[in-house]
Amino acid sequence: MAEVSTIDQDLSRRADSSPPPRPAGGRRVRFATRLVSPVAIIALWQIASMTGVLSPHTLAAPSEILRAADRLVISGELVTGLAVSFLRVLAGFSIALAVGVALALAAGLSRLGETAIDPPLQMLKAMPFLGLLPLFILWFGIGEGPKIGLVAFGAVFPIYLTLHGGIRGIDGKLVEAGRTLGLDTFGIIRHVVIPGALPSLLIGVRYGLSVAWLSLVVGEQINASSGIGYIITYARDFLQTDVIVVCLMVYAIMGLLTDGLVRLIEAYALRWRPQVLA
Repeated sequence: MAEVSTIDQDLSRRADSSPPPRPAGGRRVRFATRLVSPVAIIALWQIASMTGVLSPHTLAAPSEILRAADRLVISGELVTGLAVSFLRVLAGFSIALAVGVALALAAGLSRLGETAIDPPLQMLKAMPFLGLLPLFILWFGIGEGPKIGLVAFGAVFPIYLTLHGGIRGIDGKLVEAGRTLGLDTFGIIRHVVIPGALPSLLIGVRYGLSVAWLSLVVGEQINASSGIGYIITYARDFLQTDVIVVCLMVYAIMGLLTDGLVRLIEAYALRWRPQVLA
């Protein structure tokens, strides 16, 4: 009994010495602290613009950027351009996702497929794909083809590389167990390969979306008659730096929103993983 009492006292002492829970306001304080430097930069930016240190031809003031954003939204120009740009990203990324998944499955599930597919893709990956835009214009004309093609070409490599690595990292014992249970090749892919490589695929999707928006920034500024890139080109010709900054912010916000959407899908699809639940 004395030994039990000693253990209880020791456990009680450890519980008493454990660090107290953090106050609920601690997170708000840390969040407010992280806002100090961005707010300070914007304030200095505004002051430099108001005092003439920063020319509006170099960079517009934050207040001018807000007015330009309000003007573009009210006129409907920004909303229309955003819709066109989003459809381009959606079309190009859908092509990249289908092609990347198909190539990764072919290369990851077969030695012959890896020998035939992986070397050419590794060579193409090393090329500066943004420099292929003149060729795309020659091949597809000056319409939507070059823009969608550039988005698809840039986004396919992150999807292929991450999914291929995920497939190659699947434990072979799981495949053997699936075959023991009577699964055919399609069943192995559906019940073993895809679930096992899904975390890698979602990472590739996130990277691919970021590359897709980057590709669109370049593609829309050449021979474009609509979209956010067209607005940037028009504003550049008239030295409207406020409009340019607004459009760049729209690109950044759309990139963050699409990445957040994939994160939500990841949290739902991989809810069985402890690190996702945490």
